[in-house]
Formats: sequence, C-alpha cells, structure tokens
Amino acid sequence: MSYTLLVLLILIWGVSWPIYKNGVNFMPPLLFAGVRAFVGGVILVVIAWKNRHRLRFKSNWRYYLISATLNIVLYLGIQTVGLIYLPGGLFSVLVYFQPVLLGILAWWFLGEGMTITKIIGLVLGFIGIFLVSMDGLTIHVSAIGVTLALATALVWASGVVYVKKNKTRVDPYWMVVMQLVIGGAVLLFGGFVTEDASTIIWNMGLISSLIWGSTAGMAIAQILYYKLINEGEASKVGAFTFLVPILSVIISAIFLDEAITVNLFYGMIFVGLSIYLVNYQRKRKGLPQETKI
Repeated sequence: MSYTLLVLLILIWGVSWPIYKNGVNFMPPLLFAGVRAFVGGVILVVIAWKNRHRLRFKSNWRYYLISATLNIVLYLGIQTVGLIYLPGGLFSVLVYFQPVLLGILAWWFLGEGMTITKIIGLVLGFIGIFLVSMDGLTIHVSAIGVTLALATALVWASGVVYVKKNKTRVDPYWMVVMQLVIGGAVLLFGGFVTEDASTIIWNMGLISSLIWGSTAGMAIAQILYYKLINEGEASKVGAFTFLVPILSVIISAIFLDEAITVNLFYGMIFVGLSIYLVNYQRKRKGLPQETKI
C-alpha cells in the first residue's frame, strides 16, 4: 500500500466535503453530482483513450453498469441530496461508517478475515454512529439526513466490494472511468428531468466547486481510491479513510462555522476506535494469533 497516495486521497476527500456542501447551495443536487461525475469521467477517457483496447465494452458493459449504479448513481446521488439535510461535517462522519460496513462485506464476499477484535470494533462502531446520529435527530432535526448518510455508506461499501471482486474480469482503470461516465450521465438526465435548471446560481463558489469536484474530487480521487483498494485489503484501506471526516469536521468548523458538538466529538472517537479494531492484526512475534471466524 502506498501511504503517499493514501495521504493525498485523505487530503482531497477531507477538503471536498465542505466544498461540496457550499456548492450544492447554488445548484440542484442531482445536477451538481452529475456534472462532477460526468466531466471527471470524460477527463479520464481522454487520458485513457490510447489504451481503449482494454475497455472491451461489448463484453464488459454489465460490470460497468452495475458499478456505475452502485458507486455513482446511488452513492453520489444519495450523498449529494443528503448534504441538504445535515451539516457537511456531521454528514461525512456518518458516511464514513462505510469502513465498518466494508469490513463486514469484505468478510462475506471477499474472504477477508473476521476476528473477535473486529467484532468488538463493529459494536463500538454502532455505538459511535448512534452518538453521532443523536445530533442529526435532535439538534439538526433531520432523521432523513441521518438515513441518507447511512444509506450512502452502505451503497459505497457494496460498490467497493463489487469492483474489488471483479478486478480480474475487467480492467480496473476502465471500471472507474466508465462508472463515472455512465453514472454521471444518468445523474445528469435525472437532474434535468426532476430538477429546475433555471435555479442554478452561477458564481465563483459554484464554479470552483465544480472544477474541484470534476478534477481532484472525482477523477483523481476515484483513481487513487480504487488503485489502493485493488492493491491491498479493502478493510485495511478503509481503516485509514476515517481521517477524512475528522479533517472535514475541522475544515467545516473553520470555514463554514459548523459547530463541533459533544456527541459528534465522542462519536468520532468511538467510530475511529472501531475502525482501528476492525483492521487490527497481531504481528509481533510471540503473541498468539487471533482466531478467525
């Protein structure tokens, strides 16, 4: 695992949450998500075009379609709508329950190990999510926001497992590219059908959000994330991404004046401990290995 790439990914994602939270104020959510994904995908198509023989669209279109549905249409669509109902920092913490869900799904479908320590970690994760959710249900009065955030986490984890499971059948790079193009196109179509494009407020805040989201937030981040996932255990990569909501909460508090509440603070601690335990392995000599389930 390349820790340099991992640090870069964490920085990009951590900065992206408050940027998206600001951008969605000026553009309907599905259109906002669709533009970011589709433009990001087109950028990657241009870069990858010289290796188009690896695309094999006729034989692989089903994989691309399912991946696009999970990782872009559902994940990005639900995420962007959810940002309307909750502060960016709180929403990101709930979404980053994904590594815990990813640990479970990777155990079921990818054959990654499950130990007693991981089970304890999962229990602590649920406690942490409950604490964080209390803010969304009471202070911010948005049960739908909490629901959308957790749905985003589940869809994301499922999409990651699907891509990892099929990495030998489909070129990993083209899987990422096509899920952005197809998923982005679907979101754009859905946005034009269900949303009012005339409500878009074109200003530097929106334009900068779209530029960042299409390049770093989508194109670069997607390539980095799935490269790390395909080169290592999905659950291990997931563990480190908990640093993203911590960074996002700090940035949101500084630039968007969002409060860091007591429940949010303790919830982050519990979920962080959870993700650490879910991915913990005894490596020191002389220590007994944990029993796998």
